[in-house]
Amino acid sequence: MFGTHFYNQGLRKLTIGFGQLFNNIMVQTKTGSGAVDKRMRIPLAYAPKKKFIARLDQQANLQQDREFAITLPRLGFELTGLEYDGSRKINKLQKMIKVKEGEEGKVQHYNYAPVPYNVTYSLYSFTATAENGLQIVEQILPYFQPDYTVTVNMIPDLDIKRDVPIILKNINYEDTYDGSFTKRRAVIYTLNFVAKTYLYGPMSNAKAIKEVQSDIGADTDAPLARDERIIIVPNPTTADADDDFGFTTSITFYADSKRYNPGTDSDT
Repeated sequence: MFGTHFYNQGLRKLTIGFGQLFNNIMVQTKTGSGAVDKRMRIPLAYAPKKKFIARLDQQANLQQDREFAITLPRLGFELTGLEYDGSRKINKLQKMIKVKEGEEGKVQHYNYAPVPYNVTYSLYSFTATAENGLQIVEQILPYFQPDYTVTVNMIPDLDIKRDVPIILKNINYEDTYDGSFTKRRAVIYTLNFVAKTYLYGPMSNAKAIKEVQSDIGADTDAPLARDERIIIVPNPTTADADDDFGFTTSITFYADSKRYNPGTDSDT
């Protein structure tokens, strides 16, 4: 089982979908008369929180580093953990099936039931003022009550799409405004989310089985000497992998002790 390479990109697609939720956050400033003076879209990047903080600490002096300092406000996010969720487990023998036309006729492509996982993400808001931080947070919170659902195209070849609820768990707040007035201030909000998704295994395929034969006998040697033969075929026999059909079962009794040879498809 292990060692067979497959990659459905389920976590990658979910992470991209999560990031796109916050890709158009805006902040604006106003003049004393209430007119909009400046409006900007917040840059978003996939990066750990420590990376942003280290960059801010390295360029903390506003007078010396203004030309090269990281621009605030900014948004960052990262995947922080995965946990199996047994409460959402489904029958692992269930199949998702799609029939496609192949070189030798129709082929059934299928995947077994997925495994439920909770994926945790953290979203970071870095601003130089408390006002900008509040603007960003207030544009996010009303959409999570406490969840927001995104649709992820998990297995395009099988047309499998999943509605994944993303739940806002909690919010943390930090203000690094200390030291002299020339030091850079960073107001940091950390929003923690849980995405309840499913992960799929490798996809398999198989042709339609047109006949099943089973020989029943009293001896124990292989191949088995036939006393009774059961043959099952589709009804109608022209049925294909995507047709709605039944089965015809034929039972024949023998007293000749012949044995079926699968190599020659004959009884000897």
